[in-house]
This record gives sequence, structure tokens and C-alpha cells, in this order.
Amino acid sequence: MTGQAFFVLTALADGPRHGYGIVLEVAELSQGRVKLKIGGLYGVLDRLSGQGLIEPDREEPHDGRLRRYYRLTRDGRRALAEEAELRAATARVVRLRLGLAGGEAAG
Repeated sequence: MTGQAFFVLTALADGPRHGYGIVLEVAELSQGRVKLKIGGLYGVLDRLSGQGLIEPDREEPHDGRLRRYYRLTRDGRRALAEEAELRAATARVVRLRLGLAGGEAAG
């Protein structure tokens, strides 16, 4: 799973969001490390939707346009939980290999 996909799924974990809301939430969750542009976001959303991990929730009018909201599916929640576990386990291995204890370098 790409970093962008991981953060998009994470942004949707606590409820439906529209595209721009997802972009803002991803920036906040990643502490600015992942920057999605709207065009790139819709490519990620299309892929996640095609994989059955997200689905449209609703559309609401906003400034004369419709805002589409997306939500996680049950499979999306499962995939996100599995990816979070994998990333946490990987981080533990890296910290051990680097000799980090409590977040500080040894030596």
C-alpha cells in the first residue's frame, strides 16, 4: 500500500470526508510529509474504490457544485488495520537495528 493510500484511508477512518477535506486531513495526519493535489487525490480514490476499500457516501451541494463524500468499507477498515500493524512492526525492527532505545540513538 502506498503512503498516499495509507493516509487517505486513515483520513476516512473516523468518518466520511469530501475530496478537499481528505487533502487537508492527510496533510495534518502526515505532519505535512504527504501533500496530495486534487488531481492526484482522485487517482488514489479511484484505485481505492476499485479495490473495494472505499465507496461514495453522499453528495452535497457547495458553491454551486456537488461535493462527493467517501467512506471506508469493511474491507477498507481491515486493510488499514493490517497495514498499520505491518508499519508498526517494521518500525520496531528498524529501531532495533539502529540501536534506538526510547527514540534516542545509542552511543
